[in-house]
Amino acid sequence: MNTKTEFPDAGYYDGFGGQFVPELLMPPLIELEEAMQSVLPSQAFQEELAEVLQDYVGRPTPLYRCRNLSKRLGFDLWLKREDLAHTGAHKINNTIGQALLAKHMGKRCLLAETGAGQHGVATATAAAMLGMECIVYMGAKDVQRQAHNVHRMRLLGAKVEAVDSGTQTLKDAISATLRHWIRDQATAHYCIGSVVGPHPFPALVRDLQSVIGTETIAQCQKKMGGLPDVVLACVGGGSNAMGMFHPFTDYPEVRLIGVEAAGSGEEGCTHSATLSQGTEGVLQGARTYLLQTQAGQILPSHSVAPGLDYPGVGPEHVAFMTSGRAEYVCVCDDVALEAFYTLSRDEGIIPALESSHALAYAMALQGEIPSGSRVVVTLSGRGDKDLGIVREREGAAETKA
Repeated sequence: MNTKTEFPDAGYYDGFGGQFVPELLMPPLIELEEAMQSVLPSQAFQEELAEVLQDYVGRPTPLYRCRNLSKRLGFDLWLKREDLAHTGAHKINNTIGQALLAKHMGKRCLLAETGAGQHGVATATAAAMLGMECIVYMGAKDVQRQAHNVHRMRLLGAKVEAVDSGTQTLKDAISATLRHWIRDQATAHYCIGSVVGPHPFPALVRDLQSVIGTETIAQCQKKMGGLPDVVLACVGGGSNAMGMFHPFTDYPEVRLIGVEAAGSGEEGCTHSATLSQGTEGVLQGARTYLLQTQAGQILPSHSVAPGLDYPGVGPEHVAFMTSGRAEYVCVCDDVALEAFYTLSRDEGIIPALESSHALAYAMALQGEIPSGSRVVVTLSGRGDKDLGIVREREGAAETKA
């Protein structure tokens, strides 16, 4: 990761981001920014983080060429295997870094929100390793959809709080966590799970996740003899995508594609395509793109992938979109599920439903990009957590048939 965080001007990325929070939240945000400037770049912290990432998380994660799919597609499809990191997703890169920083700041408790459950598991894991208390907020709907991960969090010693308000998904879990942080900012750190929220969180999470893109560039140079032509990642809040994309900002010849969730794909359906179909507004402490009514009320979101089920997106992604540095497209539930089955059967890898959206769009590039192109997809997590959702949809399809 970068040894020193480069903050955007006043916490804004081309006008997006900032700190739209109650006065009561400013002290912990200022404290966090000061720690990022003093503790994070220190040699002692960087050495400790590097050791933990290597020996505990299992980095670097492999860059794998899909042998069978590459033959069929006519281009080289590579996977950055974040699913092989400890706990099974990229989330651990961020939580380990934030937990270490919180420990240096004298905090005793980690607060977290989670949708797919992977961030909750990763935070609970980091807290257990460092001997910290952990409280995870989760929408009541997601508690049901991700029962396996809820059990994992509790095994790791975390307390899981189900949120019954609103749509009972990630948005409501984030709001509940912010309220807790206001009450307990002296001893608790909010270990936010994506590149969202008020400044400085988007920069902190981006820098901790940039290990994904940094490793990928080095691995591409070694395995391909150069950079890839196209890089894709799924986008909900956008942490795995920004972690992959940001190190490529100095390489404009590499095409960056973020893939959002289009829900059922039917006209007027509920979806999570914030960048593709959202509008500018303020959500959970930052100016960004979000799903809202003309009156500014937040609309419900949906995706078959719980980790993409969020009505907002990280502000730096908006800047990438408006500057043209990255393209943002969307894929519907059924197409993502087809990619889920394809990778499982053709390569022996069961992907997370979130990652399946990016995989689906990568496969759709067949015929659009030149033969022999080199395409890298971030496999942000493994699909074990989603088997309940897949079985449920299979059962519904059999009943309908």
